Amino acid sequence: MRIEPEARLQLAQKVSSWFTPPVLTKGRIRFAFAVAVVIDAVQIAIGPLGWAVVDQLLDVLAMILTCSALGFHMLLLPTFLIELIPVADMLPTWVGCTAAVVFMRKRAQTPEVPPRIVNGPPQIEDAATPPKLP
Repeated sequence: MRIEPEARLQLAQKVSSWFTPPVLTKGRIRFAFAVAVVIDAVQIAIGPLGWAVVDQLLDVLAMILTCSALGFHMLLLPTFLIELIPVADMLPTWVGCTAAVVFMRKRAQTPEVPPRIVNGPPQIEDAATPPKLP
């Protein structure tokens, strides 16, 4: 079975679009933080040893919803793995990870503005000429 070059290109574009971060909007950021806060609060309320299956389902849900809001980021994987440890899920790791991902994505999406020259280029004064008074 041979895959046509056009089909291969379309498949590659589709897969790469999964990893292309979306433009962050206030709504996406609020949604991601709401998911993180709710999931962490429920996990803290459940306790470290109770309802193991519910904890894992909440972590999967948090991973899916956070990735859908902010796009996939490598920081989400260690957070997901840490949350699978029974006592470690008592820490607000989803909130911390969401804050870190939002910070990095905002910094990456902010265009660099060249410095603005206010009074023109700096003037080099000769040692032989006296300084000009205003």
